[in-house]
Amino acid sequence: MADVRARLAELGLTLPAVTPPVAAYVPAVRSGSYVYVSGQLPMADGALLATGKVGAEVSPEQARELAARCALNALAAVESLVGLGTVVRVVKVTGFVASAPGFTGQPGVINGASELFGQVFGEAGQHARSAVGVAELPLGAPVEVEVIVEVV
Repeated sequence: MADVRARLAELGLTLPAVTPPVAAYVPAVRSGSYVYVSGQLPMADGALLATGKVGAEVSPEQARELAARCALNALAAVESLVGLGTVVRVVKVTGFVASAPGFTGQPGVINGASELFGQVFGEAGQHARSAVGVAELPLGAPVEVEVIVEVV
């Protein structure tokens, strides 16, 4: 696989520091050939980038960008645990969207994360996925993304 860090640089992306957990869990756990990344919020420099419901206070377009940030935070968690160079493929992405009543665009929002994984890993970034609308997320976040990756 091409150097993931070089690909991130080509995309103009820099891995952030791992976001400290907001409760009693760790950012990522390896079990066998898989790394399970805890749900990542759209955090930067220790602060939530936005709050509110998608389809009300947060636009779907903004939420899509926030989902990409969640994905980048997930990559940082993988890097800190096993290194991105060990990733064989992104296996599963689960996206949670704090949705205003009547908002049904969850798949489009989570595309922000899915597309980032595709840009970074190419074909190995194609994955199974769920995009779920929820009433509330931690800290009032509009989106949360969790990931499972296969590693060597």
